[in-house]
This record gives sequence, structure tokens and C-alpha cells, in this order.
Amino acid sequence: MKKSDYITREGWLELDREFKALWKEERPRVTQAVSEAAALGDRSENAEYIYGKKRLREIDRRLRFLGKRLDALTIVDPSPQQEGRVFFGAWVELEDEAGQRVRYRLVGPDEFNLSEGKLSVDSPLARALLKKQVDDEVEVSTPSGLQFWYINEIRYSPFEARATLPSNNR
Repeated sequence: MKKSDYITREGWLELDREFKALWKEERPRVTQAVSEAAALGDRSENAEYIYGKKRLREIDRRLRFLGKRLDALTIVDPSPQQEGRVFFGAWVELEDEAGQRVRYRLVGPDEFNLSEGKLSVDSPLARALLKKQVDDEVEVSTPSGLQFWYINEIRYSPFEARATLPSNNR
């Protein structure tokens, strides 16, 4: 399955910050270190030179990826018409059959991070949640069997900071 080309504004800004930091700070610093190491003489046994060249290749690879990805991504901002239903960018509070509550934000695959409560819109749970409303129940097929989730709340602004992390104490 092709990954989505959607991203939240915050996610896009984070990737753009990474691109700029690599291009304007990290790459010039590593290039300078490689130049200094090269001036020391024999490059074949110069660990700093070899490591520096390897690091430059890693930086260049990441810059190429980020450049292409940033161009391909579409920033999606929440719309007032979405209120009351789950769409991209929504913060959703779910409750499982055991009463465990979790809060997720549906984000693009480039920004998902479950420890921060960011769930990729391409995941099975997020796909099941799309277009649902508060009080709806969703069914998700997992390797351990079917899971049922009840939608308690949908927001397009963040939940308070104390409750953004999911509780994975199982």
C-alpha cells in the first residue's frame, strides 16, 4: 500500500526544520571537519576523514529524501465542516472493552509517533476511525484478534498536555 502524501502543518514545519538544520548547520560543519582531516595527509588510514565522508553521504541522502518528500506532501488543515467526525488531523479519545482510554491524533505517515500519541492515517485503526462520530464503535482486526474501540471524544485542537500519551500498560 502506498503511503499517504498528507501531513499536518506542524509535521511539515518539523521536516522543514530538519532539512534546514542539516543543510545550514550539520553539512557545513561536517564538510569543514572532512577538509581538516584531509589536510592531515594519508586518507586511507585517517579514521576522521573516512567517518566524515560517510557522515556526509548520510546527510546528503537524508537531504535528497527530505527535499523530494517535502515537495510531494500536501499540508492538510482542519476544516470547520469536519467537526463531529474523525478526519485527518483529529485528536480522538478511544476506550477499549476493558475501559482503557487512549488518545491519538491522526497524522501522516511521515510524522507518526505512538509515544507522542500520533497515529498514522494509514494504520488499520485510523482507517477504521475515519468518518466515525462520538459514541460510534469501531472494530479493528489485529494479529491477536478483533479489537473493539468506543469513540469518547473528537477534537481538532489538542487535548490538554497531561493526557496526550496513550496508556500501553497491557
